[in-house]
Amino acid sequence: QVQLVESGGGLVQAGGSLRLSCAASGRTFSSYAMGWFRQAPGKEREFVAAFWWAANTFVYANSVKGRFTISRDNAKNTVYLQMNNLKPEDTAVYYCAASDHLASVAYEYDYWGQGTQVTVSS
Repeated sequence: QVQLVESGGGLVQAGGSLRLSCAASGRTFSSYAMGWFRQAPGKEREFVAAFWWAANTFVYANSVKGRFTISRDNAKNTVYLQMNNLKPEDTAVYYCAASDHLASVAYEYDYWGQGTQVTVSS
């Protein structure tokens, strides 16, 4: 079992930055691929970014490539999502998730946090 708790969301103006954190506890953190997803009102949950430590592999959605960076600190059991040059269309609830393999679809992730709201004003 893995427990995930996100933090760092908030209200920011377009062009601004936020860093989301996802603190993990439970099973060995470093053995999981970690992903970030987001869900806007009335829309399906969509993939944002993922990182598989074992393969040192990063994957990003095209919509965030070059603006968002996923990273992890194994010593702190924490995953981060640095979001720069935010746009109003980035407004959503952001979730972190853990999987035993690198994936970009929500159903392949076994563990989820409760989400943190990000709102970008124009």
